[in-house]
Amino acid sequence: MSDRPDSPDRFSEEKSTYAVRGEGAAPDLEAGIAAIRNVLKTLPARPGVYRMLDVRGDVLYVGKARSLKNRVSNYTQVSRLPRRLSRMVAQTRGMTVVTTNTEAEALLLEAQLIKRFRPAYNVLLRDDKSFPFILLREDHDFPRAQLHRGARRAKGQYFGPFAGAGAVRTTLTSLQKLFLLRSCTDSFFSNRSRPCLLYQIKRCSAPCVDRIGKEDYAELVDDAKAFLAGKSTQVQKRLGAQMAAAAEAMDFEQAALLRDRLKALTFIQGTQAINAEGVDDADVFALACKSGQIGIQAFFIRGGQNWGHRAFFPTHTADVPEDEVLLAFMMQFYDEVPPPRLILTDRILPEAELVAEALAEKAERKVVLKVPQRGEQKRLLAQATRNAEEALDRRLAEGATQSKLLREVADLFELEAVPNRIEIYDNSHIMGTNMVGAMVVAGPEGFRKGQYRKFNIKRPETAPGDDFAMMREVLERRFARLEREDPDRKSGEWPDLLLIDGGKGQVSAVFKTMEEMGVHDVPIVGISKGPDRNAGREHFHMPDGRESMLPMNSPVLFYLQRLRDEAHRFAIGAHRTKRAASMTTSPLDDVPGVGPARKKALLMHFGTAKAVRGAGLEDLMKAPGVSATMARAIFDHFNPSG
Repeated sequence: MSDRPDSPDRFSEEKSTYAVRGEGAAPDLEAGIAAIRNVLKTLPARPGVYRMLDVRGDVLYVGKARSLKNRVSNYTQVSRLPRRLSRMVAQTRGMTVVTTNTEAEALLLEAQLIKRFRPAYNVLLRDDKSFPFILLREDHDFPRAQLHRGARRAKGQYFGPFAGAGAVRTTLTSLQKLFLLRSCTDSFFSNRSRPCLLYQIKRCSAPCVDRIGKEDYAELVDDAKAFLAGKSTQVQKRLGAQMAAAAEAMDFEQAALLRDRLKALTFIQGTQAINAEGVDDADVFALACKSGQIGIQAFFIRGGQNWGHRAFFPTHTADVPEDEVLLAFMMQFYDEVPPPRLILTDRILPEAELVAEALAEKAERKVVLKVPQRGEQKRLLAQATRNAEEALDRRLAEGATQSKLLREVADLFELEAVPNRIEIYDNSHIMGTNMVGAMVVAGPEGFRKGQYRKFNIKRPETAPGDDFAMMREVLERRFARLEREDPDRKSGEWPDLLLIDGGKGQVSAVFKTMEEMGVHDVPIVGISKGPDRNAGREHFHMPDGRESMLPMNSPVLFYLQRLRDEAHRFAIGAHRTKRAASMTTSPLDDVPGVGPARKKALLMHFGTAKAVRGAGLEDLMKAPGVSATMARAIFDHFNPSG
């Protein structure tokens, strides 16, 4: 969010760090209690947030308190703690404390810090994708409707959140049909000389070529805002009045256009209002628990319209009461998403009044938390509960299948245990240009897209197109960082299996690279396509030279193909992004003192960047806006020996 602080210091009046170090000490309950008691000596009886730290200074747990002194003292009474927190106390060797003005501020800060540090003993909202919004920009005479993710810094009005990009695109298409708003970029808009196809199919009013005036377009924008805010009835009345007026004036073409827009609006009202009757702006949360796993279903209702739903599966929920899981989930969820006026839940949250106060402070208006008992809201919540149960059932079924596949992968490649983290590597380039390496991560729950990584190949000794050298650079950078950040291998970031897209030579090169780095215990397997590169005839290569194949209908083969194909897809995507960026660069970008205006003047004068590079000193001096000093600088840049 745009007003989200970059650091927790916004909340703190004072910040203190206390630490008791026992380098190299094994987790020990007495040492943990001693560290906490040492902190207690100077803790204030004020609201705030505390962080439990292990011997390396990593965050184990983040908690908030109305009175820091009273809350933290509870951790010294180990007999009253659940097993999970007893283990946490045994690993604690220090604490960091931040005081706040109120407990509501502490609750907001706690959610921020949990999302930042992802401690091992906190319930975590496991979702790496930000929620999409619709942005109607206000920094242009003819505002554009567009999908937006991330920080909301652009000037304009934001509508959301939507459950996914698909829901946003559907709504954007509706906006085009109903209100004829442009969807093109400012660059495309400013370079049009005639209407584009969207104008021809009646999805844009073509303001780029003056087919509509500024005031008339502003009316369309106002109608779109009213529609997104749930005031579609007044938009409908206005369109109806305009259609009647056009028909009376015998402007039947305009009347037909307005009629089509009215029909589209009526259809959209019917589809988006499904299951949202009687609810204006609200989020709906329902929790399901089965076989030790928890699923939470969220429905997003804005302006009486259903903007989609999404299932979440928080982690680190063992031994945590369900209502506390839902509370922790919601506070992390609203760390990035603006809360609506009404939040419906399927159970009473602990400290519900405090949660409402904190969310109201964040939204700068009243927020109501409610457990509905009857009516449309109760029916909507029942639907969310049913969806939560079904989503959790699907996840458990998929997890069982995935676990079986991973056990078979372990048997196939003779691994010591079922792999929890598989890293798949691939390279992409065209004739040695725009070289990119890619790493994809998979585990028991599927692909971990938030942990994917791309590597721009940048070492001068890596020859263009040398796949072996590219893979060597990628692995050296990847594992050097792992050794530096997690030498004890406690973070779960170390792979249990490396899957390489390549054959015998690639595997041999990777094995040699890993041996040189001193990493001897990470299994390596190469996967290459068979004769004529036929999918289904893949060969699997081991570092010792052994090869194997699987039957063409083997589920394990399909799974490994899926891993390989995902790495290939990600690598190609990263390469295309890099290539597209390189196509917009120019040799003139590297010349000191040449900004956009001077670059444009040079290109207008010489025609191409190549002509500028080959121009003589006297020719450069003749270019408009280029002084003798600048001409010399440009000439020297392209002719260092001249």
